[in-house]
Amino acid sequence: MTGNHQTLALLLFSAFVAVTLAITTWVSRNRHGSAEEFYAGGRLFSPMENGFAIAGDYMSAASFLGISGLIALFGYDGMLYSVGFLVAWLVVLFLVAELVRNCGRFTLADVVAARMRERPVRIAAGTSSVTVSVLYLVAQMVGAGSLVALLLGGTSEAAQTWTVIGVGALMVIYVSLGGMRATTWIQIVKAVLLLSGTIVLTVLVLVRFHGNFDQLLLTAAERSGHGEKFLAPGLKYGEDWTARFDFMSLGLALVLGTAGLPHILSRFYTVPTARAARRSVVWSIGLIGGFYLMTIVLGFGAAAIVGPKAVRGSNAAGNTAVPLLALDLGGGADSTGGTVLFAIVAAIAFATILAVVAGITLASSASVAHDLYVSLRRRNAKPRSEVAVARLAAVGIGVVAIGLGLLARDLNVAFLVGLAFAVAASANLPVLLYSLFWRDFTTRGAVWAVYGGLIPAVVLVLLSPVVSGSPASLFPGVDFQYFPLQNPGLVSIPLGFLAGWLGTVTSAEVAGEAKHAETEVRSLTGAGAA
Repeated sequence: MTGNHQTLALLLFSAFVAVTLAITTWVSRNRHGSAEEFYAGGRLFSPMENGFAIAGDYMSAASFLGISGLIALFGYDGMLYSVGFLVAWLVVLFLVAELVRNCGRFTLADVVAARMRERPVRIAAGTSSVTVSVLYLVAQMVGAGSLVALLLGGTSEAAQTWTVIGVGALMVIYVSLGGMRATTWIQIVKAVLLLSGTIVLTVLVLVRFHGNFDQLLLTAAERSGHGEKFLAPGLKYGEDWTARFDFMSLGLALVLGTAGLPHILSRFYTVPTARAARRSVVWSIGLIGGFYLMTIVLGFGAAAIVGPKAVRGSNAAGNTAVPLLALDLGGGADSTGGTVLFAIVAAIAFATILAVVAGITLASSASVAHDLYVSLRRRNAKPRSEVAVARLAAVGIGVVAIGLGLLARDLNVAFLVGLAFAVAASANLPVLLYSLFWRDFTTRGAVWAVYGGLIPAVVLVLLSPVVSGSPASLFPGVDFQYFPLQNPGLVSIPLGFLAGWLGTVTSAEVAGEAKHAETEVRSLTGAGAA
């Protein structure tokens, strides 16, 4: 990229950072330091504000950079990510949003612990939530590194490293100083910017093809080198039965994983009532639905205008397809329009990454402080403020995410998020649904459901082609690949549900009828909700 691209993009990005830091500073001066303020923003947000914030939380670098890149490289099979991410919101709307808002206070563990023995349940749910959050954070860090590599010419590993460190430092500042209120306003600003930028790019792509979507698809297929296969299932997931099972595994993870993501569940606690939580989800579905439809246009547009060869040449995983598309739509590398449009898209992508990592870090630090610290603290130890522990946890989680982000820099960000969704669907969703809907569910069942999904999911990822055994692995020089699928969801999700059932039916504990009745009434009516 030319110096003009770099300078303008960095200026725009610096402006966003300045605005978000100003928001954080303003909020930090007006906070009173309570747990409700830090974790839930005082529950003062309207359904529309929270809907925009949820959309901002969900429309991550994986969506903006990764999905469009996968569509540009694999056509129809890449588009399946867009469909999976969108359909997942129906599960959230009908099964989770209102009930979670009524039953919990700040975290997933609050919902489960309402009718179980608190200590083992909080430790299990807190561990799972932190694991999912860190996996999700890694994807955002990889997106940040890819973007800066493109911005600076794609040759500087040092630039990628310092970018990942910088993003990690900023997310810690946002969370530590501003808590949920600052994070929510950052999400709202970012959602407006991202949707505006995506709309502009989509309109420009359609104008390039005179509004003829068929011509766009035909041109994309022609430039792909695969012909009509580019527009049909099977280019990525249809070569053999292993690839087909991998697709089913990915689909399960995407559709079921959203309802178990800690940073999405925590958003339902920032509104005053359960009705407001449901209306928030309706707002977010509209925003997210429009966005994912536009990523399909951008992905095929990148294939038709930039070409898969150029996309792959810039970044093997396709993470830079959208910035390259913006450069071309604006008039090319040496044009003023290309420079401006590329810089705007790069700045929006940076804003996307920063906002999402802030939300995830807040959710994971809440799990550490509200669930793990409270449960593991010695009875005679001097208690520290939960909020102080959460701030310290944000620093530790930031350090871990930076390290793993540097390690996984060559993997596609949408693919990495697919792994996080698989772990969420395997560990968090079974215990959540059983707690809400199964009268006889016990503490042992809850603990087994979490670990019975979490441990197989993590182990299968470690034994998969993602980590070793192929040129695209994290460790291409070694081979301890014993599990053929790249996404573990097809195996680990049923294991999570099975373990929860098995733990319950083998438990000597008698399920608390009164506690279940109380939970049921609260979840359905909101009576007694925090």
